[in-house]
Amino acid sequence: MRKPVDLPQGTLEMLVLKAVSLDPLHGYGVLLRIQQISGERLEILQGSFYTAIYRLERRGWIKGKWGESENNRRARFYSLTAAGSRQLKAETARWTDMAAVVAGILDKKPHEI
Repeated sequence: MRKPVDLPQGTLEMLVLKAVSLDPLHGYGVLLRIQQISGERLEILQGSFYTAIYRLERRGWIKGKWGESENNRRARFYSLTAAGSRQLKAETARWTDMAAVVAGILDKKPHEI
């Protein structure tokens, strides 16, 4: 089994937006979806996770609606708003650009500088 990776500061909200964009999910389901997509490599503390969910909802990037979970329990299901979709697109572009820049730096050889 591969070692878990630390989540870089500021990426949790982007990952929540991505998970919610795939399918409306209740809070804990969003957390499980992120862990599933990461191949169980991300360990996200519930306190940090729910703080991010509430922050995204306050910003209007996700919206919550009460419903019933697969365990017949009352749960808040989250879906992406139009503003959240725009934010996810912008964050994805920033992250992709930054990752390419860092990868380019790491790939440099002394004679290429």
